[in-house]
Amino acid sequence: MANTPSAKKRAKQAEKRRSQNASQRSMVRTYIKNVVKAIEAKDLDLAKNAYTLAVPVIDRMADKGIIHKNKAARHKSRLNGHIKALGEAAAA
Repeated sequence: MANTPSAKKRAKQAEKRRSQNASQRSMVRTYIKNVVKAIEAKDLDLAKNAYTLAVPVIDRMADKGIIHKNKAARHKSRLNGHIKALGEAAAA
């Protein structure tokens, strides 16, 4: 346990940041899950709308360092690929 006043403050700050980061990570996962659910339901319009809502959130969390930039890019790329495949399947 922290003994000095500065260490106590640091511990308090770390806990506050940890809970905030966990909340934001959870939010990103929720937005991604919304897109995945729409894709699995084969609802193209809902998937596109969910994707357009998810992209800025994913980018913002990558900018803040909550998730890595490459992870953000990977999620966006894969979700977009699934949506395009769903659109092509619907058109065929």
